[in-house]
Amino acid sequence: MESKKGQVTIFIIVALLIIVGLVLYFFVADSSNSVNIPAGFQPAYSSFLTCIEDDALTGIEILGSQAGYIYMPEFDSGSDYRPFSSELVFAESPIPYWYYVSGNNIPKEQVPTKREMEQQLEAFVSDKILDCDMGIYYDQGFEISWVNPSARVEIDDNKIVVNLEMDLSFVKDDESILVRNHKIAVDSRLGALYNSALKVYDKSREEKFLEKYAVDTLRLYAPVDGVEITCAPLIWGAEEVFGDLKEGIEANTLALNSKVSVDDYFVIDFPVDEEVRFVNSKEWPYSFEVNPSEGSLIMANPVGNQQGLGILGFCYAPYHFVYDVNYPVLVQIYSDSDADAEFFQFPLAVILENNNPSVSLNVSAVADADPELCAYKNSVADIRVVDGDGRPIQADISYECSDNSCYIGKTAGGYLRGNLPECVNGFVTTRAEGFRDASYLFSSVSEERILVTMDKLYGKEIRLKLDGINYNGEAIIYFTSGDYTQTLLYPDQRVVQLAEGQYEIQAHIYKNSSITLGKSVEEQCVEVPRAGFLGFAGLKKERCFEIEIPEQVISQALVGGGTQNQYMLRSELKSSSVLEIDADEFFTPESIEELNVNYLLFESRGLEINFI
Repeated sequence: MESKKGQVTIFIIVALLIIVGLVLYFFVADSSNSVNIPAGFQPAYSSFLTCIEDDALTGIEILGSQAGYIYMPEFDSGSDYRPFSSELVFAESPIPYWYYVSGNNIPKEQVPTKREMEQQLEAFVSDKILDCDMGIYYDQGFEISWVNPSARVEIDDNKIVVNLEMDLSFVKDDESILVRNHKIAVDSRLGALYNSALKVYDKSREEKFLEKYAVDTLRLYAPVDGVEITCAPLIWGAEEVFGDLKEGIEANTLALNSKVSVDDYFVIDFPVDEEVRFVNSKEWPYSFEVNPSEGSLIMANPVGNQQGLGILGFCYAPYHFVYDVNYPVLVQIYSDSDADAEFFQFPLAVILENNNPSVSLNVSAVADADPELCAYKNSVADIRVVDGDGRPIQADISYECSDNSCYIGKTAGGYLRGNLPECVNGFVTTRAEGFRDASYLFSSVSEERILVTMDKLYGKEIRLKLDGINYNGEAIIYFTSGDYTQTLLYPDQRVVQLAEGQYEIQAHIYKNSSITLGKSVEEQCVEVPRAGFLGFAGLKKERCFEIEIPEQVISQALVGGGTQNQYMLRSELKSSSVLEIDADEFFTPESIEELNVNYLLFESRGLEINFI
């Protein structure tokens, strides 16, 4: 038994010696790469390690400034409705969106993983190290060669380690050295910043706090819903409204922060230690749509001055406008408040639909988009677009099927051979500057040639007359042809764009008035469910309320105008510069009854239309 115990003890000692030997071997091998460099080669090797460090720092800075990318993902263009491409250009540099909606209305997400960031930095360092400038050592008689670099990167919260495998040889005089493994570590908070960016991004997608701020801004800077006591239409210029909205979005976005602020409304609580900032510029891609609208005007027509409504005794203009708003926000996460602080930034799209944050959708990675109509363009069509004289037009082509619109491309010399998704009874739509939009009914189930003729728009100066005398007061003039409508707020707007076709022309002419409507009280009754079991059974009772209508002064009253249907020939539009409209003048009303009479006169009067 004692002999067996002695044998076991010997085996344990031998095993320990083997383990210690292996540890010493790897320690010495690792030390030979970084420490045991002959004194004559140490400056040159230190310069080489500095190259690795500089390249790593450059790559780290690019990763932080380009949303975790050094090499950009495949570019995806936007559209008029969705202005986001897959990149936001900021300070003349593209930054990939982490979330956006593509031009064909597919929500996409391109958030890199930490391993993907490491791989990009590995490729960057492996490529850039070949450009390391060792010229000063060549001049000192060194022979230096290196081949096949392969980097391995580890990104931690507070440092980044780069292991570069590459045969690097130095030769000088009769001495030489070969180093295969090169390791450096740089202090960087890239990993921590990236983790915080993910938390901010997840909070933005789950809580939609940016969209909620956008709703508040919309209701503060644009007409959304309300009512005003007036007998004249309420009119806003769409461009002015959208301009004000851009200003508001930019200012309110820049005010958002994660730190203590004078106004707590703009402070957002994030589960991160770093400072979070938000950037928007009114010069970035935006898109706005509002319904209902009249061309470039947002209008609310009054109730109470139409035929048969004189018994109301007052006029009011209710309005409810529905907006779709799209714009980008750049999120920046800073390690501290110093000017030289590290940062990580990424852009994302803010989308409002029907005055509310867009419904959360299951976003798709760019490489794995969910099946959509526009993703499968299996049909081919030859599309030619010409004007009324047969001349080719440079036009943007889209294909509409059901509720989907797919951008196909732009014609060159009036021709495009495009790929369309398969659809029965879809529409090829064309849009070109200076021409009226056109649609062509087309079933894209087989290859076919399409010829689309677009009507040229002619700018006509409007000259308004009242009983044959030039009139420069306020008026609203409508030109309606099918689904094409032009509205002028005269005299500020005097030019209308018209193409050949049948038009209904309406001119509403207004002058100052001072009709005073006294304060009144009206009773309004509604049916409400009865209490208890009777209400459960569906029985209802009538409940009445008194509505107090305050005193109002009608400062603008209808004093002239009428309606005229007229076909406008292309030859008339082409050969004239002025469109003259002559309307009948009514009397200036001094009471609500006389105002209602003017509206009855308006319904029965025509207009005289002349081309000059």
